[in-house]
Order: sequence, then structure tokens, then C-alpha cells
Amino acid sequence: MGPLAKIAAGTVVIGAATFAYASVIERNMFTLRRFDVPVLEPEAEPLRILHLSDLHMTAGQRRKQRWVEQLAGLDPDLVIVTGDNMADPHVLPALTRAFEPLLAYPGAFVFGSNDYSGPVWKSPFSYFARDEDDEYRHGAELPYEDLREILTDAGWADLNNASATLKAGGREISLVGVDDPHIGRDAYPGFEPLAGAAVRLGVSHSPEPRVIDRFVADGCDLVLAGHTHGGQVRVPLVGALVTNCGLDRSMARGLHRWPETQSFLHVSAGLGTHPTAPVRFACRPEASILTLIPR
Repeated sequence: MGPLAKIAAGTVVIGAATFAYASVIERNMFTLRRFDVPVLEPEAEPLRILHLSDLHMTAGQRRKQRWVEQLAGLDPDLVIVTGDNMADPHVLPALTRAFEPLLAYPGAFVFGSNDYSGPVWKSPFSYFARDEDDEYRHGAELPYEDLREILTDAGWADLNNASATLKAGGREISLVGVDDPHIGRDAYPGFEPLAGAAVRLGVSHSPEPRVIDRFVADGCDLVLAGHTHGGQVRVPLVGALVTNCGLDRSMARGLHRWPETQSFLHVSAGLGTHPTAPVRFACRPEASILTLIPR
């Protein structure tokens, strides 16, 4: 075998090994991230928020279901779910079992596109040629109204184009949210936070800057979103290659100060993948505990 043939063969082997790692190993390496967020008044007791996003759950993903169930052991003060929970029409019983221990805690949610309809195949390269005018392609209808009923019956606040006040950690929390901007379902409801609220939260599936700007302008201390999958495939020393929205790639996951403001944005890289692209590389699936602390 000549030198060029050896290089070609080596490249194929490395590529195959990388794909096997990304599709079999890393996408199941569920990770808990922890962040301190300085948004509370001086001397306030910390408040712990569990942020879940982008489960893209299927009925057979038992390892993921068990991992989500066990998060109740963290004893959060508040649970926020930022959408894209389902990936097939028959997943609701399994998803309900995974969420059930968390429903004992105060919570709030918004939906993403993959709560309303299932995924359809698309070329991964299309994410690099994103066009705002491209029409979103819907798959099979998902049981989103049944999911909404399960969550609201547990006392969770539906923040799809709505605001709410919840009591969590012995304090009043003001929240406002929008339905998924990625598919044009957002209709910002306006926001007048409760006077004396311990913290003001904005919640959206897709972290579109125009939506975050509205939240921040109305006084939100912290905005929570998902959708980006953290880039899903990240290049060492480069980071995310795409965000699939208007957000800058440098903010594709994690906690960031929103530019020129005192507000924070947390973007969850999520726990799942699009079923037609079941890979993660240098971007483990995650949930986050955000500990709100005094400024």
C-alpha cells in the first residue's frame, strides 16, 4: 500500500471511529452543568432552578428517561422546561414517567417546534445556509395538548405567550414566556413583573435576539432558552459551528451576560438530538442547575 493509500485508509478509520463515538457514546453521556447567577438582592437566600430542554424523547430511550427521573434528587426550588420534548407520537407515557418526580416541584414551560410536530429528515448542511424565509417542514402531529394538560394539572405555568407568578423557594417569582419563535408562534404578551418579586425570568425555546431584547427591556434578570443543542457538533478551539437561529455562535450554550445589559442568558445544550442526526461531538447532552445568588 502506497503512502497516499495509507493516508486515505487512515482518514476513513479515524472518521468512522469519530462517528461511532459521536453517535453511540457521547450522545448518551448525560451531564449536569452548574452555574451561579448573581441576580438576587443582597442577603437573599440562593434559589435553585433546574433547566431542562430539547429532550427529543422517543419511547425506547430508557437510559435518558431514567436519568431525567433521577434529577428530582437535586431538590430544585423551580423547574423550567424550554421545549422540544417529544420525537415521536407514541412517547407521551414514557415522557410522563420521566417527568413525574419533577412535577412535585414548582415549574413552568414553553413548547418548541418538536412538541407540535415530529421531525422530518433534512440535510445537516442546510444549517449552514439558513434562510429566514425557508418554510418550516412539519412531520407527524405530536400529542402536545395532552402534554400541556399533564404539566398544567401538576400546577406548572404554561408560558406560551403568557406571563405568570409562581411561589418557589418561599419567594414570589415573576415569569414571562413566548411560544417557539423558530416557527413564528411567538406573540410577546407584555410583562409587568410583580412588585417585590425575588427574580424576573424570561423563557423561550429558541433564543432569538429580538425576543431576548424584549424580555430584557421589560426587566427580566435571567432568560432561559434551548434549541441550539449547543451546536451539537463543536470543533475544539472553535466551538459551535451553527446555532440554527439568530444567536451568535459564541453564546450557543452556557451562561452569558446579555450585551450592554445587567441581564443574563442561559442556553441549554439540551439532552437530545434530532432523530435524523443522532450525533454529538464535544457537546455532551446536558441539564443545568442554575443557583441564583445575590448580586
